[in-house]
Amino acid sequence: MARIIPLSEGSFTVDGTKSFVPFDEQQDSLKDRNSGSLLVEIQPFLVITDRDILLLDTGLGFRTADGVLQLHQNLINNGINPMEVTKVLMSHLHKDHAGGISVEDPVTGERSLSFPHATYYVNREELEYAFANDGKSYLKAEIDLLAKRDNVVITDGNGSIDGYIHHEMTGGHCPYHQVFLIDDGEDKVFFGGDVAPQISQMKSRFVAKYDYDGKRSMELRQEFMERGKAADWTFLFYHDTKLPTTKF
Repeated sequence: MARIIPLSEGSFTVDGTKSFVPFDEQQDSLKDRNSGSLLVEIQPFLVITDRDILLLDTGLGFRTADGVLQLHQNLINNGINPMEVTKVLMSHLHKDHAGGISVEDPVTGERSLSFPHATYYVNREELEYAFANDGKSYLKAEIDLLAKRDNVVITDGNGSIDGYIHHEMTGGHCPYHQVFLIDDGEDKVFFGGDVAPQISQMKSRFVAKYDYDGKRSMELRQEFMERGKAADWTFLFYHDTKLPTTKF
């Protein structure tokens, strides 16, 4: 039976500048933030199966006050040694999902992969697109090592990893976004990245202006919700401030 651990990095607001500003619901008010600001959680997930310790997306790459990568600290707080992660599955490479892919040495400035013993899985076209669009949403410096390391597997289109992790290229939120369904024979765990980011977006039909193809994303949310209902999927919500996981 799969064990699911949400690894929340906190709540943030984000606006057209693509800057993620920490948000404390006890003290902050959304109306005080820039016009058009969205409130989102940043929440990678750990899924532990009989075969793997899987990390789904890698957060913002922020450090704690002690200088530790927050993602590493969250794992340690849950009794997991970051070096034990076996696979890192990337839905896409926007900086709020890919910031923890690598870490910069504060002394030398050199970058290394944050999970050197894991195999990273990333879509080929998404990687190429990210390199070509370095700037607001994609930060090439953080993901550059993906093209240079042996422990990176490049995925194409739809397929499966070790026979039980299924990846499907969806587009929608960005042109080459992909989703993952982990089916270990007992549980089916679905990670939809930013085409299934929050339960409210699954339940309401609307076209989001922050999606590359908002109509496609809307259709995908409905499609995945119906497929998940029929097959008893557990959904993982990367951006939901209230509900990390659910079944429909």
